[in-house]
Amino acid sequence: MPEPDKWGQNIGIWQMSDPPSIPDAIKLVAEGVIPRGVLRFASASTRGATLVGAQAPVDGMLTWLEDVARLELRVDGAWVVVAVGARAWNTVTLASGWSQNGNAQGNLQYRVVNLAGDDTIMLRGGISRASYPSTLPDYFTLNTTALPAEARPSSLRTVTVPCSDIGSDRIALKLDITPDGWLRLYGVDSVNKPIWIGFNGVFTSL
Repeated sequence: MPEPDKWGQNIGIWQMSDPPSIPDAIKLVAEGVIPRGVLRFASASTRGATLVGAQAPVDGMLTWLEDVARLELRVDGAWVVVAVGARAWNTVTLASGWSQNGNAQGNLQYRVVNLAGDDTIMLRGGISRASYPSTLPDYFTLNTTALPAEARPSSLRTVTVPCSDIGSDRIALKLDITPDGWLRLYGVDSVNKPIWIGFNGVFTSL
């Protein structure tokens, strides 16, 4: 009769007194070890379709989701994010009139990371503008291409971004990140025309 392993993990070990069966011995160890390792799935939906019945998830199980590069742990009957893969910074393609590297802060870039279980968009860098149009719009859309689906918030996100006090009585402006992926800058008017706007340290949950 198989005996449990010595580490208290309830993994069955085939004994010499058991009927000879290499397939059964391997299956017994596999069924004990695989659920305790890191299971890899293409997506959360694939995981949900696979881990059912006798293979239903249990607390303590770890899975890696390929599509979002995320490690998740099963806790209290739910999947909790414990880590993410390396997320590259992506440069925003700017609308006409704006230039990258404002105030020598680097290009305006974004990336998606996971903070405390929430997918979050982070921004960095700076942009500048040499002149403004004589007729100012209600807001400036900064990007010419919408952010990809994975970087778009589920609802409107409003954050504060710093700006130069040269050409402006303000030192901060409002940035909206829209659910359809646009970066909209508010606060520029006839009195406030900053020569640069910064984005370092700006982030919000998606």
